Amino acid sequence: MKLKNNRILKLATVALVLTIVSCKEESKSVSVTNSKQTGSHPNLILTQESVAEIKSQLGNVPVFDATLAATQKDVDLAIQEGIDVPVPKDMAGGYTHSQHTANYKNMQKAGVLFQLLEDEKYAIYVRDMLLEYAKLYPTLGRHPQERSYARGKFFWQCLNDSNWLTYTSQAYDCIYDWLPKEQSDYLNKNLFRPYADFLSIETPKYFNRIHNHSTWGNVSVGMIGLVMDDEELVNRALYGLKDLDIDTNAIDNDGGYIYDKDGKAGFLANLDSPFSPDGFYTEGPYYQRYAMYPFMIFAEALQNKKPELKIFEYKDAVLLKAVDALINLTDADGEFFPLNDGQKGMSYYTASLVSVVDISYYHGNKKPELLSVAKAQNAVQLNASGLAVAIGLRDGKEKPFLKKSIELSDGANGDEGAVGILRYNDSNNTMALVMKYTGQGLSHGHYDKLSFSLYENGEEVLQDYGLSRFVNVEQKNGGGYLKENKTFAKQTIAHNTVTQNETSHFNNDFEIGSNNHSEKYLFDASNPEVQIMSATETNAYPGTNFHRTMLLVKDATVDIPYVIDLFKVTSEKPNQYDLPYYYFGQIIATSFKTEAPKSLTPLGTKNGYHHLWKETQSQAKADNIQFTWLNNRKFYSITAATTNEDAIILARIGANDPEFNLRRDPSIILRKKNTKATVFASIIESHGDYNPISEKANNAYSSFKSIKVLLDNKKYTALELQLKSGVSKVLILANNNASKEAKHTLKINDKNYEWSGSYYFK
Repeated sequence: MKLKNNRILKLATVALVLTIVSCKEESKSVSVTNSKQTGSHPNLILTQESVAEIKSQLGNVPVFDATLAATQKDVDLAIQEGIDVPVPKDMAGGYTHSQHTANYKNMQKAGVLFQLLEDEKYAIYVRDMLLEYAKLYPTLGRHPQERSYARGKFFWQCLNDSNWLTYTSQAYDCIYDWLPKEQSDYLNKNLFRPYADFLSIETPKYFNRIHNHSTWGNVSVGMIGLVMDDEELVNRALYGLKDLDIDTNAIDNDGGYIYDKDGKAGFLANLDSPFSPDGFYTEGPYYQRYAMYPFMIFAEALQNKKPELKIFEYKDAVLLKAVDALINLTDADGEFFPLNDGQKGMSYYTASLVSVVDISYYHGNKKPELLSVAKAQNAVQLNASGLAVAIGLRDGKEKPFLKKSIELSDGANGDEGAVGILRYNDSNNTMALVMKYTGQGLSHGHYDKLSFSLYENGEEVLQDYGLSRFVNVEQKNGGGYLKENKTFAKQTIAHNTVTQNETSHFNNDFEIGSNNHSEKYLFDASNPEVQIMSATETNAYPGTNFHRTMLLVKDATVDIPYVIDLFKVTSEKPNQYDLPYYYFGQIIATSFKTEAPKSLTPLGTKNGYHHLWKETQSQAKADNIQFTWLNNRKFYSITAATTNEDAIILARIGANDPEFNLRRDPSIILRKKNTKATVFASIIESHGDYNPISEKANNAYSSFKSIKVLLDNKKYTALELQLKSGVSKVLILANNNASKEAKHTLKINDKNYEWSGSYYFK
């Protein structure tokens, strides 16, 4: 495969060099009577200096050359197919939506090709397309699809219109000096300035808030302002609209959007508020990925046009930190963890992240670790930052981007909880344990305090459901969010965390959730054999406190790291508590009896329970249960401490879902009823594999015999783990003192334990 890729790269490079020579020869006879030869454009993403440097390097930078060749192939095909600017009609995934999306992407690429290849056909393509849009724009009201809170012009929502303007601004910059002044004046007056006003002044509840939508809005207005040298638009983008007669604390009916309470808005406010000092974006990695392109592309434009702003130094270089944080929020395959609303499978191979990685490398001291990500992406942005990456790759400067255990704080000041990631890496196996103890996450947040997910070698072992949406699939609600996103995916029972009395955290109330966050308690990954993270939640239910502690353990007793999950619950009154584990695959064995019902019934009536089929329910009737399943040819087991009265429920997503919008994924739910204080204690392990060719099962049984709660009070919780080998281990957590210097002495069952620090594990 490597040899094949190298051959393709060489062929693409040769073809590109021949094309460049041909274009240069043809350009000698091209009329330039309509060109403004004394202009200053391009000056946003490309500059006159960077264009000259790129031209001098063409044919000598393989990844850049191959990307340029692929881009030229795409745009040449688009030119051959002709210009199509349809009257807007469809939602996401429909013909008109897809065509306008293709148009802005092709225009952006064509503008770059005009600058780098000096072939006027690309400028003509952009010009002719823009003139068609300039004719269409004045005839349009808001989009005929009325679902969005902020309906656009060319698209069903202003968000996509801002996508269009952000990309098209780059194309316009590339041909600005080539256009006759009367044409640029015409486009400015009839298309671009009205469009910028529409997205801002005419739609303030879209433009003037803290949210990824507004970031796109701010950036689109700022980008076209930079092209037209319109300082008023640039300031509007940077600082938001002033003196607006709108409710700055409003929450809309659609998605719970909340505006910044002090009225502060604009691009800089969207840098200040959603990003933590560690670079974590409060909406979650899926939307951080989406927002990073406008953040970084506008920052690059500002760096080129207004270097005095020092935008890459803003908030202690938070944009550069955010790129590192985002890469760390991926599994072994580069796919983003689906925290909050997140579509599974989205990864840093997406085209927007190619630009983001390149810009971060070029403007962030050229970290060689980013080159390894760019090498995996196998493409670059066609400007100075992409050229720098391509040169670094050509010269072999890359170093591995090692994703290590990390805690990323949430909140503008880093004091609103965090996401913890514990990792284990060796040549044969990778594990990633992700625990979420953040703030709400704006409108895309879920009601899932102290939830977690587990990955092995890039595959989900215990999953976060993610979002309920088929992006750009027209048949599924026009590509928009499905109602099941609210009725199931956001609900607490859809996540691997505790639900009380079949009611979601904060009673599924966005405003209450937004005013509260979990608290970090402990994070220590200094010992690769025993890594630990711990957090508390005291506001999800009035009068109830949660404290979850998770360990990733690799020791001599097992081949693969295992997880210890300790979830302590205390409440002022008796409640029912449910802790689900959402797994994949086939059940292999259970230590409890299971009976298949003659017909299925929903597990409950609301709060996501009505979307779960109850496949079986059993009493534990033991102080331990064990559950083993097979997925991706690997065996996994959960060993959990129980009481005789605890219920074990096997459930499956899909009830009350007539349009089959939800995946039919299974779960095992541990239920404790009529209880004030309790502890859920479990061991989660990967322990063997199955070969369907040799039909051999290797290490198909759990290594553990039991897990037992030895002690639980306000100060300490202690567990005993017993392996089938006869080895036993004790975990003791200090519940109220996470200090590493604290000294503890505790007697359990006539045995004395002494240690320093927040926990004991031997």
